[in-house]
This record gives sequence, C-alpha cells and structure tokens, in this order.
Amino acid sequence: MDLLAATSPLLKKDKFLFGTATSAFQIEGGANLGGRSPSIWDDFCREPGRVKGGDDGTRGTDHYHRIEEDVALIKELGFDAYRFSFSWSRLLPKRGQINPEGIAFYQRLLRSLDKAGIAAHATLYHWDLPSYLEEHGGWINRETAYAFQEYATLIAQTFGSELSSIATLNEPFCSAFCGYLWGVHAPGYQNRSMAYQAAHHLLLAHGLGLEALRTYNPQGRAGIVLNFTPAYPDSSKEEDQKAALLANLEHNHWFIKALLEGEYPKELIKKAPDCKPVMGPKDMELIHKPLDFLGVNFYTRQVVKKGGDLYEPVVTDADKTDIGWDVSSESFYDLFTTQLAAYKLPPVYITENGAAYHDGPNEKGIICDQRRMNYYRSHLKVIERLVESGHDIRGYFAWSLMDNFEWAEGYSQRFGLVYVDYETMTRTIKESGRMFQNCLTRREP
Repeated sequence: MDLLAATSPLLKKDKFLFGTATSAFQIEGGANLGGRSPSIWDDFCREPGRVKGGDDGTRGTDHYHRIEEDVALIKELGFDAYRFSFSWSRLLPKRGQINPEGIAFYQRLLRSLDKAGIAAHATLYHWDLPSYLEEHGGWINRETAYAFQEYATLIAQTFGSELSSIATLNEPFCSAFCGYLWGVHAPGYQNRSMAYQAAHHLLLAHGLGLEALRTYNPQGRAGIVLNFTPAYPDSSKEEDQKAALLANLEHNHWFIKALLEGEYPKELIKKAPDCKPVMGPKDMELIHKPLDFLGVNFYTRQVVKKGGDLYEPVVTDADKTDIGWDVSSESFYDLFTTQLAAYKLPPVYITENGAAYHDGPNEKGIICDQRRMNYYRSHLKVIERLVESGHDIRGYFAWSLMDNFEWAEGYSQRFGLVYVDYETMTRTIKESGRMFQNCLTRREP
C-alpha cells in the first residue's frame, strides 16, 4: 500500500515540503572531540539511574564521522529537507569563545546538504544546554536567555544565509517540565515553581534569539517548535473534565498563548499560583513577536483524571507504540480543530511525527516495520484532511531519520526510518523508509 494516493495535495512538490529530522545530542557522538564541552545531558547520563541501561550519548550514532553517508541516506529516501540542531557547546565551548572546529563541522554538513540539493532547517536549542551555563543556574537563571541571544547571533552571522529556516527552541515544554517538574530529563529537578520559571526564561530566550536572528539575518525565516499532546478526561465526571482542562492548559496552551497572545493561561495560574513566574516588565513584549512559522510536534494523546497537583495520567487500553504511547491520529486532527482553533496561527510545519517500534532485521536483513508504516499513513491522512479544509500546513518532517539515543530511554527505543546497529553503526533502511522513498521519488515538480 502506498504512503499517499497519487492525487494527494501533499504530493505537489512546489507546495508541500517533505523532510526528516534528528538532533545533535541524539546522533552526533564525538562528545569529547573537536573542542566540544559537556552539556547537561552529558552530566545527566553520568548520574546513576537516570538513563535506561546506563546509556549515554558519547557515541550517538557516530554522525560526527558519517556526515556524507547520512546525507546520502536522506537523498536516497527522496526527502526535500533535513531538520537538525546545532550543538551549543560544540560551537561555544565557553561563553563568548567561538570554536573553529565546531564551525567547520557544521559547514561540512551544510556543504554536503547543498551538494545533495537538500534544504537545511536548523534548530538552535534541542535540550543540550552547555554545562557551564547550568553551573550558574541554567534556565532558572535569567542570564541564560541573554547567553542564548549571543549564541543565536553567532548562528545568524555564520550560517544564516545557508539555512532555509531557523527554529529558536525545540519543545520548550520538555525542557521545562520534563527537566524541572518531573525530573525525567536533564537537569533532573522536581519543583513546580522552578519548572514555570524555566519555561518563562526559555520563552524569553526565544524572544531575544528571534531579535538577534532578524537583526543579523533579516532575509531568513525564523520560528519555534512546540510539542502538543491533547488531553481527554477519563470520565464524564466534572472533576475529570476539569483535570483535562488543566492538562490542556499546561501541555498545549502555556507556550503558544504567550507567543501568539502575549499572556499565560490565567485559569492555570489561579488554580496553581506557584505556576506564575517572575517576569521583567517588557518580557511578554519580547516573547510576543510575529513568527514566520510554527513547528508542531505530535506523537500521542493523554487521558487524565483528577489527582496529583493538577491532574493524573491514566493508562488506557488503546493501541500503543513500543514506548507505551497511545496511537491516536484522530487526536492529531483534534489538536488543530479544537486546541489550536482559537489562535491565529502562522504557517505551520509538522516538524516531528513518528513512532517507536523495536522491529529489527529478519533472516534476509529486511526490517519490515509495518506498524510504523501504518502510523505514518494514518497521520499523513489527517494532514490531508486539514490541508483540504484550509489549514495552512506547508510541510512534514518524519521523526526520525535513524534510530538514535532516545534521551532517558537510552538506546532502547527505535524511531528511525533507518535501522542502526549500535555495535557496528551500520545503517539499513527500514521498509518504512522505503515507503517514503517510493512515494516521494515519484512526485511531480
């Protein structure tokens, strides 16, 4: 079965972009090479019990040594674009100290992409804060936002003209709440006030970074990437309905409301006053600036009930991926028709969408990951429906190009279109990758 029908509006190459995505810490490796200094994820991995199997990102998938091979895979799969992230600590191993080897590494990547005819879409921050900033408080310290502005300035001046788009942040929700509220990601704190203060400083960094990008790369396209997880009540009880409302405010509205409307959700702050961050008088003015695009990451839904501080997640009997997330493409549709319907959105790109399944090579060396193929088909069908009904969605990036270091899950979860043997680092295209290839290489211009 094809990924999309030949008549799909998504297959008009001049109107809809197809890409795949990775992030620096997950694939690069070379942690101690080329002048790179440690990040909070290097530190987190060294703490016993933080990452499954005691895994770390020291080797990643050895992209540091395999740029040309990996770009060739992207081209073979037929993608128009590649979304990647810069490593802040590879480019600036100390604040204010530019690393020529780091610059050269990314120049090599961009040259390779350009030669292959693949558009480069960059993310400045995908969770790997330099350790030297964490030593001074990390995202709890307002000064980190100004350090980010300096970093954004470097990117704009050095690489801006070679990038099709730049996203300031990837999933600040995860940086703030997984890192400071639930403690499952670096730096591993569990404090609600800290989480919301970190969230505010991340958005301040976005605003300052956007300012730098537009000053030093005025022709460039700049935006931000947010993740969304629609919440549904476990029952018709009023208390569960309220729990779902609070979950949606936290997961799906906190960041976008500030970005597009210049304020945080009042209902959430009223329910939990410790959610209200300390702010400067002009912070929201900086945060609430027009975006050239919004990146939307979607994987799953959540079902919640009354419990915990605000709500409590419920394990459902729905079909699940191997990481334990509900498969619910209808929730993807709901995201745009309910949660995001109240906002005037800029042009949208689906910057991450994918599924973790453990399928490995069979006796013939073929990786037949049928469940992943079904996942992609069902979610792309949703995008078709949305585009046909007038939603301005301009592109789709499959997560991920290859299996890689999956944060607190270590190497136990495989999201890739390309299978990676972690012993040999050999890459093998999965059947899901071939499905994209067969579809994308027959598009008309």
